[in-house]
Amino acid sequence: MLSYILYMLFLIPLCFIKKGWYLIQNLLFFLSLMFLVKIDFFCWSGLSYIFGYDYLSYGLVMLSFWICILMILASYSVIRYKFYNKLFLFMILLLLLMLICTFCSLTMISFYFFFEGSLIPTLFLIFGWGYQPERLQAGFYLLFYTLFASLPLLLGIMYLYNNMNYLVYSLFYMNDYINIYLYFSMVLAFLVKMPMYLMHLWLPKAHVEAPVSGSMILAGVLLKLGGYGLLRVFEYLMTIGMIMNVFWLSISLIGGFLISLMCLRQVDMKSLIAYSSVAHMGLVVGGLMTLNMWGFYMAFVLMIAHGLCSSGLFCLANISYERLGSRSLLINKGLLNLMPSMSLWWFLFSSCNMAAPPSLNLLGEIGLLNSMIGWMWMVMFLLMLISFFSAAYTLYLYSYSQHGIYYSGIFSSVSGYCREYLLLMLHWLPLNLLILKSDFVLIWF
Repeated sequence: MLSYILYMLFLIPLCFIKKGWYLIQNLLFFLSLMFLVKIDFFCWSGLSYIFGYDYLSYGLVMLSFWICILMILASYSVIRYKFYNKLFLFMILLLLLMLICTFCSLTMISFYFFFEGSLIPTLFLIFGWGYQPERLQAGFYLLFYTLFASLPLLLGIMYLYNNMNYLVYSLFYMNDYINIYLYFSMVLAFLVKMPMYLMHLWLPKAHVEAPVSGSMILAGVLLKLGGYGLLRVFEYLMTIGMIMNVFWLSISLIGGFLISLMCLRQVDMKSLIAYSSVAHMGLVVGGLMTLNMWGFYMAFVLMIAHGLCSSGLFCLANISYERLGSRSLLINKGLLNLMPSMSLWWFLFSSCNMAAPPSLNLLGEIGLLNSMIGWMWMVMFLLMLISFFSAAYTLYLYSYSQHGIYYSGIFSSVSGYCREYLLLMLHWLPLNLLILKSDFVLIWF
C-alpha cells in the first residue's frame, strides 16, 4: 500500500515541470495497471501500518484511479489556455491521494480524517476552475452540507473508541450497538454524502458550477464515499438498523421518484445528469438499508457502474459545451447534424444510464430490485415508477439534444477529437465488459 502512496507523492513535483501534463497522465495509467495486477481475493491484502484493502476497497480505489486519469484526459482546455494547469494537476493528485487513503484505511478514525480531507481539493477545483460566479455559493453548499453532518460522525467515532478501545474494521463484527444516538451520528454524514433525497441540494449546484473534472470526480467517486461508509458502519448497527432503516428506505424511494419527475423538466444538460445521479443513489441507499446480501453486493456494483456511466455523460455534456458555449438544451439541439459519430456515444451512455443490457447498471439495478422486493413487495410500485421515469428522462435528454432543428450558429464548430473518442471509450468499455466478470462482486463480504 505504501508503494502506491509514495508513487503518488513523487508524482507531485512532476506537476511543476514544463511538459508534465502527459507524463503524469501516462504514469497514472501505469500506476493503475500496477494496482490492477495486485488483485487479491483473500480477506485484507496490501497491509501496511494503517492501510490495506479488501475487495470492496479495491474496486473503489480502482475506480478512483481510472476517473482521475480520465479527468486529466477530459480537461484539455485547462492546458490549451494555460489556465493554471500545473496547480490543476497538483489538485487532482492531491485528491487522488486522499481518496486512496480513504478507501484503504483500516481504522475508522483515519477513514474520517481522509474522508473530510477529500473535500478540500474538490472545493478548490470548483472555486478555481468553475465557470460562473455562482460557483462560490455552490462550493459553500458543498462544504456546509457535508460538514454539518460530519461533526456527529466524529463524536460517534470517539464514543466507539471510548467503548471498545479499538477502531479496526475487521474487529467490528463482534459488536452490536442498540443506541439511537450512535446510529444517527454514524449514518447521517454518509447519507448527506450519498446524497439522500432532502439532503441532496448541494449536489446539482456543485455539478452545474464545477468544471468537467470536478463533475467527473464528484459523480464518479465522491458520492461513493457515502455508500462505502454505510457498508462499513452497518456491521455493528445491524439490530437497530432493522428497526430504523425503513425510514431512510422510504425517503430515498419516494425521493428517487420525485427527482425523476424533476429531471423531466430540466433545461440544463449538466443539471439533468446531476439529478439523475440522485435518483440512482436513491436506489443504492434503498438496497443498503434492507441489510440483506443482495442489497450489499449490488449496492457495490451499482456504485461502480454509476461512477463510470455518470462520468461519461458529464464528459459528453462538456464536449458539446466546449463547441457551443452553452449547456442549455434549447441550444444543444440537432447535434446529430453536427457530430453524427458523437451521437452514437450519446446513445450508448444514455442506454447505460437507463440500465440497458449489457451494462453493469443492469446487474446492479436488478439486484437492488431483488433485495428491496424481497424485503417488502409493496415497494414494487415505487421501483416500477423509478425505472419507468429513469428511461423517460434519459430518452428526453437523448432525443432533445440529438434531434430537432439545429441552431444555425453551430456550423462553425469542430467535430470530435481522437482524445474525446478515447476518453469515452475508456468510460464505456469497463462499464460493459465488467459484467462478464460479475461473479467477482459476490466475494467481498
